[in-house]
Parts: sequence; structure tokens; C-alpha cells
Amino acid sequence: MEASIDRDASTRNALLLAATAVVLYAADQATKALIVATLAHGERVDVFGDIVQLWHVRNTGAAFSLLPGATWLFIPMHLVAVAMVVYFHRQFQQRTGWIHVVLGAILAGGLGNLTDRVRLGYVVDFVSVGVGDLRWPAFNVADPSLVVGIVLLVGYLTFIDGRRANEPAG
Repeated sequence: MEASIDRDASTRNALLLAATAVVLYAADQATKALIVATLAHGERVDVFGDIVQLWHVRNTGAAFSLLPGATWLFIPMHLVAVAMVVYFHRQFQQRTGWIHVVLGAILAGGLGNLTDRVRLGYVVDFVSVGVGDLRWPAFNVADPSLVVGIVLLVGYLTFIDGRRANEPAG
């Protein structure tokens, strides 16, 4: 019976990871396609005054436009993110479901931007937040999926999983 429970938990966690990844990846690719179809490269549209804008940007750098022109460098980094998700999913097969949602977000973010880099040679960014000339670099759905996912994973490894390692067996 215990093997069945373990298998059920493992299956449920794999489905959580896959569902999260599929939904976020689809949202990322659909929103990018919509921006490319409706805004010319460089065009901006105010959504909420000038605080939130849609701005069609071609990003050849990292998240938030760091290291422009280094697309070739980021393809292996996205592949490492995907491998990391596979590794942690296997390590955490019997853990609570929410960590698999986090892993699904990381997977979606990595695959979303990897798809753009391989297909286009750059990443389509389109959300611009700020006031006037004081703006956060443009981003897309994949960027916060990756960043928030990695922050939550590091928090989990540091504060939750790390605490388990220090607990006495028994």
C-alpha cells in the first residue's frame, strides 16, 4: 500500500509540474505572439498611464536586458535551468506539491525564452513598468516565472529542506 501512496504522490507532483509549465509556457508564447502581431518593434502603448506600458523590445541579453548581444551565452544557461528542474523534481518526488509548481514555473520560463533565442535569435520582451524615463527593463511572462521560481526554490532549499537535513532521524 505504501508503494501505491508514493507512486500516487509522485504522479500528482509530476502532473503539477507539467500543468504549471504548460500553462505558463503557453501564456508566454501567446502573449509574445500577440505583441509581435500588434505592435511594431520599438512601439509603445500606455496601459495604465505611463506607469505600465506595452513595449515591443527584442532582447539579445539576459533577463531585464543585461549583457546585450550575448544570445549564444544564454542558450546553455536555459538548458541548465531545464536540467536543474529535472534534477530537483526527482529529488523532491515525495515532497509537498507546491515545490513542483515552483519547478514548473522555472521550466516554463527557461523553455519560453529558450524557444525565442533558438527560433528568433533574441527574446521578445513587452512589459515596461516605471514612471517617465525611470523604468524597469522590459520583460515578458517567462522572466518572472524564472526569477520568482528560482527565488522560491532557493528559499525552499535554504529554509525548509535545509532544516530537514539538520533534524535527527527517527
